[in-house]
Amino acid sequence: MEDEIRELLYKVAGQLRRTYDELLREVDLHVGQDQLLCQLWREEGVTQAQLCERLNVEPPTVTNMLIKLEKKGIVSRKRDEADGRVSRVYVTPEGRALLKPVESIWHSVTEKLLADFPSEERARLVAMLRRMDRNLE
Repeated sequence: MEDEIRELLYKVAGQLRRTYDELLREVDLHVGQDQLLCQLWREEGVTQAQLCERLNVEPPTVTNMLIKLEKKGIVSRKRDEADGRVSRVYVTPEGRALLKPVESIWHSVTEKLLADFPSEERARLVAMLRRMDRNLE
C-alpha cells in the first residue's frame, strides 16, 4: 500500500504541475512564479532570502524567477534604505493585475481536483495533508 500511496501522490503532483503550467501560460507565467507572486501579494517589500524561506527553494531559483518577472515588468527590486546589501521585492501594477486571473486559475484547478469530494472529505484531506507536511519537516 505504501508504494501505491507514493505513486499516486507523485502522479497527482505531476498532473497538477502540468495543469497549472498550461493554464498559467495563458497569463504569461510559469509554475512557481505564481507562488512567488502570492507571497508578494500577501506582503510586499520582503527580501529575497525571505522569499527563499517561504517558498522552500534555493536562492538561485528565486533570483532566476525575479529576473524573469522583472523583465516582464511584474515585480521590481529596490535596495533597502537601511542596509544597501539587501534588496526588497515589490509587485508592480502589472503584477497586481495578475492577482484575479491567477486566483481564478487556482480556484478552477482546485474545484476540478476535488469535484466529487463532499466538504467533510475535503476537511479530512486537508488535515491529512497537514500531518504529512509536518511528518516531513
